[in-house]
Amino acid sequence: MHRVGETVTVILPAHNEAVSIASVVQGVRANAPGAEILVVDDGSTDDTSGLAAAAGAEVLRLVPNGGKGRALREGVKRSSGDVLVFIDADGQDDPGEIPAMLDALGPDVDLVLGSRFIGKFRDGAITPLNKLGTAGINTFGRILFRRRITDPCAGFRAVRRSALSAIDMKADGYDIEVDVVYGILRAGGSVVEVPAVRSARVSGRSGLSSFRDGLRIAGRMLRIRLAQSPKRIRRQAGQPQAFAAGTGSGRSGSAADPG
Repeated sequence: MHRVGETVTVILPAHNEAVSIASVVQGVRANAPGAEILVVDDGSTDDTSGLAAAAGAEVLRLVPNGGKGRALREGVKRSSGDVLVFIDADGQDDPGEIPAMLDALGPDVDLVLGSRFIGKFRDGAITPLNKLGTAGINTFGRILFRRRITDPCAGFRAVRRSALSAIDMKADGYDIEVDVVYGILRAGGSVVEVPAVRSARVSGRSGLSSFRDGLRIAGRMLRIRLAQSPKRIRRQAGQPQAFAAGTGSGRSGSAADPG
């Protein structure tokens, strides 16, 4: 599990999630005791901020709405944890799975993904078109990076701040997910996947556009692959440089740079 003494911040990007935000924050508080909880209200026009604060979260308000990537980048800047957990505010992710993700974040692991594809989709959690598109993105990632990541678009994840400091996160939209995953792999980091359950949204509709955002995600992956070699992730003395593929908690991608 993550090292003793490491602090944890849970970051929830949110846009008009007044119906679900309080219950998600309460779930995070119950399953990540002592963690800093930061809701990034990305230009909501409802009472997302007020309900999040009443539930016990710190709130960062952004105006106007700038996209999930911008919200996460600003949340990372404002947060203080050594380990950052990202979880959506729409009720689709289960905060009860946070302990398992932190357990998987061993000393030789930089990023843990809550994979829906080795876990479970509940009824209404994903449209057939989005599922097909995600499968295409997974295949594209294997071709570009020679690593098998089953769910690079998973928004539920735990990551070390030291790993994020080695990459240049630029995405403003939903491509922030692959920006982090493949950026960390290219920087010599290790990625582990654990099973996660994805439920239907509590209310409202996702802002994801299958075609537009799919193209943006693919373009982001290509830019990461063609970019100059990034900084390498710095590890503490005695900490391994790579995580061998295959773990008891899920599937992993090794740290070797594909060149």
